[in-house]
Amino acid sequence: MNKRLLSAITIIVAFLAVAFIVTSKPNTQEKKSTYVPTVGILQLVTHPALDQIHHGIVAGLKSQGYSGKKIKIDYQNAQADQSNLKTMSQKFANENADLTIGIATPAALSLAKTADGNNPVILAGITDPAGSGLVKTTQRPGNNVTGVSGDSPLQQHLDVVQQVVPKAKTLGIIYTTSDHGGEYNAKNMEKLAKKAGYTVKMYTISTTNDMQQVAETMASQVDVVYAPQDNGVASAMKTLINVTNQEKIPVIPAVDTMVKDGGVATVSVSQYDIGYQAGVMAGQVLKGKNTATYPVKTITKGEMTINLKQAKLLGINLPASMVKEAETKGEVFK
Repeated sequence: MNKRLLSAITIIVAFLAVAFIVTSKPNTQEKKSTYVPTVGILQLVTHPALDQIHHGIVAGLKSQGYSGKKIKIDYQNAQADQSNLKTMSQKFANENADLTIGIATPAALSLAKTADGNNPVILAGITDPAGSGLVKTTQRPGNNVTGVSGDSPLQQHLDVVQQVVPKAKTLGIIYTTSDHGGEYNAKNMEKLAKKAGYTVKMYTISTTNDMQQVAETMASQVDVVYAPQDNGVASAMKTLINVTNQEKIPVIPAVDTMVKDGGVATVSVSQYDIGYQAGVMAGQVLKGKNTATYPVKTITKGEMTINLKQAKLLGINLPASMVKEAETKGEVFK
């Protein structure tokens, strides 16, 4: 084989090799469009309000194009067990989840600690994100955490107390000592109620197992009970109602699902909407939005929710204006 022929063969082989590499390598855009992100959702415990947030998150992600085969969602429920929170958060880290979402403050805290400033964490239904140390400020979170706060409309809740039980003098407030959001809401309501002239008595539970005994004491000492947005109290709501019903003491809770479980009335922020907005934010972050400069969204607008069956059981005539508002713009349980 002469040198000229050998050179020609070498050039052809080199050309074919380069062509193969160029045509077989996926371009960046193609790789980006086929990537399926993994999202870990960690819920503190099963109760109707948190379940609604979960459903809202999935719908919010779907609105951003993340559903079906375009996303892998790993949903975990810790059932109020702190060790489960830690184990499940680590599971997300081990599977390299692109983003995690915490439903309720303890779940969000566990995810943030595990992420350690790296992968993004979205909050869903967190009452006091800055006070709990999850973000620097709600307007400028400053790190890998942002999300949606469901701050309770406390003044509106107090207005409901005054309308439902106008002659009440002593208000009992119950919250869970390990629930930062519950304590935050309870103590802020305490200030408002004292300013309005009520004698306020505070009661606490450590776990839902405490509810029966604490509720029995409380029901004998107060005219009306306020149950704040608190995961422990919400989980034990039916136990609380069983006790207060025996003493004919009305309970004014913070959210609609607690009214359904036996509360008389409230102005409720939609837990589904909180979850939906968190899902939308998660979708935006997956698309590249920076959590550090993505302000926490706070939802405070609520709707009147009443339980006519419970009011009748306790011999309470709800104001006609309240009933009309619930029937036209809110929610009525019968």
